[in-house]
Amino acid sequence: MDTNRQRGIAFDVYGTLVDPLGIGAHLRRWVGAAADQVARVWREKQLEYTWRRALMGAYAPFSICTVQALAYAFVQAGATLTPDAQADLMTAYRALPPFADAAAGLAQIRLAGYRMVAFSNGEAAAVRAVLSAAGLMEYLDDVVSVDEIGSFKPDRAVYHHMVKRMGLAADRIWMVSSNPFDVIGAKAAGLRVAWVRRRPDAQFDPWDVAPDLIVEHLGALAVALIAGRG
Repeated sequence: MDTNRQRGIAFDVYGTLVDPLGIGAHLRRWVGAAADQVARVWREKQLEYTWRRALMGAYAPFSICTVQALAYAFVQAGATLTPDAQADLMTAYRALPPFADAAAGLAQIRLAGYRMVAFSNGEAAAVRAVLSAAGLMEYLDDVVSVDEIGSFKPDRAVYHHMVKRMGLAADRIWMVSSNPFDVIGAKAAGLRVAWVRRRPDAQFDPWDVAPDLIVEHLGALAVALIAGRG
């Protein structure tokens, strides 16, 4: 393979390919009408715990951050997280729904000849499970996890690790994410970045950083890349 000509794309998983808030339907069994609130708090705290652990140098796997965030969300909602509820919800978290555009968009992008990987805070086995359940793993060449070096996005070291794993120069790789902190982190590490603006009201952080591409869905990303903007 001529790595001087090869191009790569690293796709964030949670929030970009699969929807963490899609767990809300499953949460209704346990918290009723508070399901959507619990889903939002669960996701917010999950990310907060990864950032705090990265800054503290106190790494614990994403699955630990996820279950601790779930416990917080239940307490905030005035609900009791029983062992049965925890086991059920953590199992359901491995079957999050894909975004409607994900499969078709990945299939289109793959036709353009990119090396495509999932790049996630999640442990590799969990990421493979969620992508397989969503019908998306077949479009990807590999899974790269921050667990391999023991830190979290947006630590610059995790992006450098992903670049090394892909075996390409950083400027030959796109990072694709719906999470602004991830886009900014990847940009700081020297990658080209595409922000998938999944909600019309989504805001990008007002830093002196801008994505190279802003798209509403992966189909639009495919069109842009195939048109030669990648």
